[in-house]
Amino acid sequence: MNRHLISWAAASACAVLFPLTASAQATDTLAKVKASGVITMGVRDSSGALSYTLGDGKYVGYHVDICQRIVANVEKAVGKKVEVKYQSVTSQNRIPLVQNGTVDIECGSTTNNATRQKDVAFAVTTYVEEVRIAVKADSGITSIAQLDKKNVATTTGTTSVQTLRKNERATGVDFKEVYGKDHSDSFLLLESGRADAFVMDGQILAGNIATSKTPTDFRIVGEVLSVEPIAIMLRKDDPAFKKLADDTIRELQKSGELAKLYDRWFLFPIPPKNTRVGLPASETTKAAWANLNDKPMEDYTKK
Repeated sequence: MNRHLISWAAASACAVLFPLTASAQATDTLAKVKASGVITMGVRDSSGALSYTLGDGKYVGYHVDICQRIVANVEKAVGKKVEVKYQSVTSQNRIPLVQNGTVDIECGSTTNNATRQKDVAFAVTTYVEEVRIAVKADSGITSIAQLDKKNVATTTGTTSVQTLRKNERATGVDFKEVYGKDHSDSFLLLESGRADAFVMDGQILAGNIATSKTPTDFRIVGEVLSVEPIAIMLRKDDPAFKKLADDTIRELQKSGELAKLYDRWFLFPIPPKNTRVGLPASETTKAAWANLNDKPMEDYTKK
């Protein structure tokens, strides 16, 4: 083998080995955090009491609190204090940002379903959502069947779009879907009259109503359209980090802290306006706490 061929072979070997090393580090979150001293938390700007912004880079909420407890255990695992960076994510980019290593742990309002489990992992379920309909109080709309010929808002990249389409086929209701880029944008479509209804997770609806200019102008109505487990999202094939996250949540549940965190964000006044979401933990959520697991939405719909 001549010198040029040897150099080419060596360069090729390095080119092969480097991506593998980078890929391995991307799926070992604890090693990545230990090396960098930084963990990036994916957060939402307007996901109700689960995760929302106070402005100036500050994020709060039920899932943000849980993730902060997870980070505290990450610090114990890596043996040092780490910097927490907050990365605002949307329904469209949250999964790619977790996959490519930009976000280490996503603490928003993501539904755990079988399709997503092919791309990412989820911690054990901390909240079970019921998809509902929000309308203006004076609209006269009380059910999905009354949305015929209406404009219905939903948020791009969410599972509620699928719920809408399935419901439309099942009932023959002919409505037009209009899309907001995030939950606050979707609520604005309803608030401004550009949409007659907003179909989304019940707590997101309740949170946006509670923080609106005139909460009494809106109502959550109609039948439950679907039941969905909401969980903290992690990278796939990273068992050590998933175990740490799951164990943290199990500790919170065992101590009673998980229920206290829920009540703090859903039953008591929350910033910035000190309004109450007023949404007690459902029996389905309590059942999920009693039997912590990472089963996807499809398991909840089995009869």
